[in-house]
Amino acid sequence: MGNRQGRRQAQVTTIQHQPEQAAMRGLLQAVSDTLGHAVAPEWVEAAHATPRHQFLPERIWLNDGNDTYIPCDLQDNPSGWFAAAYANAPVVTQVCDGREPEDGEVWPSSSASAPSIVLQMLEALDVQDGMTALEIGTGTGWNCALLCHHLGDANVVSIEVDPEVIAGARTSLANAGRHPEVVCADGSRGWELRAPYDRVLFTCSVRRLPLPVLQQTKPGGVILTPWDNPWMTWGLLRLAVGENGTAVGRFSPDSAFMTIRQQRTDLRIFRDVVSEDHVPDQSETTLARRCVVAGDAGFSVGMRLGDVWHAWQDSPIEGVHDRLWLATTDGTSWAAVDHDGGEEDRFTVYQYGPRRLWDEAEAAYAWWVENDRPGPARFGMTVVPDGSHRAWLDRPANDWQLRG
Repeated sequence: MGNRQGRRQAQVTTIQHQPEQAAMRGLLQAVSDTLGHAVAPEWVEAAHATPRHQFLPERIWLNDGNDTYIPCDLQDNPSGWFAAAYANAPVVTQVCDGREPEDGEVWPSSSASAPSIVLQMLEALDVQDGMTALEIGTGTGWNCALLCHHLGDANVVSIEVDPEVIAGARTSLANAGRHPEVVCADGSRGWELRAPYDRVLFTCSVRRLPLPVLQQTKPGGVILTPWDNPWMTWGLLRLAVGENGTAVGRFSPDSAFMTIRQQRTDLRIFRDVVSEDHVPDQSETTLARRCVVAGDAGFSVGMRLGDVWHAWQDSPIEGVHDRLWLATTDGTSWAAVDHDGGEEDRFTVYQYGPRRLWDEAEAAYAWWVENDRPGPARFGMTVVPDGSHRAWLDRPANDWQLRG
């Protein structure tokens, strides 16, 4: 692996029109523009000390603009590979959990996050000298290297569940002169051997804060995690842990990360939910369907529904242009909302199961409108020591039990 790393560095240095330091300066300027302020000096220093390209594998996967991922190899396309390494954009580093794609379907399973969100999260984490940090999701190791530069290797623990991913990260960290404790384990269990921690950083999204991680965070500590719910993957949650072990914090609308593997939902409408013997109730609606699945409204609806997901289907039957499916994560209730493709704003609704999911979605949307159309920054979360989650709007007293 060391020879491969050396070969990678040698290949990159032959690209004379994009020298490393100039590329990093350009990247940091792009990050500053995105953040709306200059990157803090300590993170500028860390970024220059740990060049991003040194933490990418020789094969990465680039989105072709049509949600299709195509390989880009350092040996075959060094300029394209290097450009991706120093773009302020995520880079997919593994697809299909490292397995061969089934039926030609390529989906990302590990990535290097966009540098702007990496540095924004590190700033929000507010690490100080002498603190200890637990990172859940080592990925390429670049984020871990930045933390090590600030806190020192001995104060950083990083967990990664994928053996192939962690092998690459360990090699890249060692070649960068960094030697934190990097553990191949289930990140949802935390790492009790080095607990408690002052700071915990997830580099994957969660639908629930794992209770062991909460228990391993010091009172006064901070947990920062991208948030996910079955309805919409969006939002960054920063929680402060109190003396009684309860964590309270707010969201910001700044991230969309892959879900932690232990909390993924592997459901398909016709395999797991809808059955031929189901007889749904039929009604009509005038609420435009797309307004409940996007933007601030989509975030709000997802927080209110909690355990409901959706999917789109084009031309499901003759006379229907497209269909919005809704289903509970346990597969016991579903709804379908059809559009015939015309201009009339009326949609046919089918609902089955103990819950009327489209009715719930309409009620959640109405609640969003009645509360002056809040964005993620007005929402918060309280996680108590028994693991239950209560979402809230504006203040913790205005809360409700998060479903799921």
